[in-house]
Amino acid sequence: MNKVLKELLNTGIYLLVVLGLTYLLITFVGQRTEVEGASMEPTLYDGDNLIVDKLTYQFEDPQRFDIIVFPFQYQENTYYIKRIIGLPGETVRIDDAGNIYITDESGERRLEENYGKEIISPEHIGIAGEPIILGDDEYFVMGDNRNNSSDSRTEIVGNIHRDNIVGRAWVRIWPFESFGVLKHQ
Repeated sequence: MNKVLKELLNTGIYLLVVLGLTYLLITFVGQRTEVEGASMEPTLYDGDNLIVDKLTYQFEDPQRFDIIVFPFQYQENTYYIKRIIGLPGETVRIDDAGNIYITDESGERRLEENYGKEIISPEHIGIAGEPIILGDDEYFVMGDNRNNSSDSRTEIVGNIHRDNIVGRAWVRIWPFESFGVLKHQ
């Protein structure tokens, strides 16, 4: 009887350690998330499953073109996946031709990028038709499918505060034929 009790105790301790480590990994290191919708096409597609890296931003700041995950402020348990376009302290503006301009201490320049699915149409410029000045902890984000994305160009999403960023999309794990580390920069 003593041997059985000892075995049960060892198994219980083992399970507690495994559950504890799993909790720590999910809370502080990474989590799985599923893409819903077409706002990040052609980079990410509806149904893609990703691992979100929650650790990197504990040691470094998010960078332009990083694909980030953040909660949607008006619906519980809903997260958005978007690409960082504007960094803290910058000003972002989109002209009528769909060009994105970034203004920082070195002046205004047209953003050179190759992530957008298509040119931004005039009806999708949104509030970024006027200069948007980012605060010291704010980021301007957009979906890669520029004409089919609810992002910082809309008041409902707006600028994303640093402390609302859950993490950086890191690896696509499903569908398996698309498995791999995501390109950010």
